[in-house]
Amino acid sequence: MGKKVSVFRKEHFNAAHRLFNPDWNDATNEKVFGKCAWPNYHGHNYELEIKVTGEVDTRTGFVIDMKTLSDLVRREVLNRFDHKNLNLDTKEFEKLNPTAENIVIVIYELLRPHIAKDMDLNIRLYETSRNFVEYPSSSFPG
Repeated sequence: MGKKVSVFRKEHFNAAHRLFNPDWNDATNEKVFGKCAWPNYHGHNYELEIKVTGEVDTRTGFVIDMKTLSDLVRREVLNRFDHKNLNLDTKEFEKLNPTAENIVIVIYELLRPHIAKDMDLNIRLYETSRNFVEYPSSSFPG
C-alpha cells in the first residue's frame, strides 16, 4: 500500500436561508433558531474546504487534479448554491432545513459520487469565521 496524501481546495459562496420548522409556530421557531428564523431570511458568506485523501498517482504525481476538483465543485456546488436563497431556489432544501449541518452533508453527497471510491472525501463548511461544521466528522487536523 502506497503513501496517502491529503489535498485541500478552498471555495467560497454566498447564500441566504431561513432556519424554520414548518411543524412549529413562529414563537417556537424563534425560540429555537433565534433571528435565523425571521421570515425575511438572512445571508452568509460561506467558506468551503474540500479535502481529498488518496495515494499519489505515479504517472501524474497528483492525488487528484486540482483543476478537475475545482471544476467539479463549481458544477455541483457553486452553480447550485451561490447567490441563491437555499429555502426557495434549491430543490435540496425544499423540505430540508438549511442548517450548516445539513448543508455540509448535502455538499458531501453531491461530490462523493464523482470522487474515486479509493479516495476519502471530507468537507468543512464555515458559516461564519467562528462557526463551522465538517462531514464526516473529526477528519480534519486541528
